[in-house]
Amino acid sequence: MSQSAITPGGTSSSDADRGETNSERAGLDLDASLGYLLKQAASVLHTAMDAVLRPLGMTITHYACLELLAQRPGLSNSDLARGTFVTRQSMNTLLRAMERDGLVSRPAQPPVGRILPAELTELGHRQLATASAAVKTVELRMRSKLDAEQQSELRHHLRSSIDALTE
Repeated sequence: MSQSAITPGGTSSSDADRGETNSERAGLDLDASLGYLLKQAASVLHTAMDAVLRPLGMTITHYACLELLAQRPGLSNSDLARGTFVTRQSMNTLLRAMERDGLVSRPAQPPVGRILPAELTELGHRQLATASAAVKTVELRMRSKLDAEQQSELRHHLRSSIDALTE
């Protein structure tokens, strides 16, 4: 199988042999793709959040779990997994560790059915306050080049895009 190099004009050597540019071939124009741009933004945001949370001994999922429990006490393992975009098994492992570390509490026996609702402890609330302050600095940097109206428009357009894909 031969390999081709990308030339400065945006063509590969095999494309150039045929007189084609990247935009004339089938596929996405990555420079114009909203999906690719969103993926880049998500990746950069992930890296920035990881950089401020790691020194606190936390992952993004750990932080997101604390944030969800602060806003919605009593969520189940499944609810937390959905809200943090991980599997139920991964969330169960995280919740056990957080319970062991005194950050969350869950009843020994399910109050109803098989669901063990989780709640933040005082230590969990303190850890969340520290992590939230760090994450807010990332949020502020991310939107520093947007005025209030542009931020509102961006939220609106992102929600519309999410709605379009979940209908």
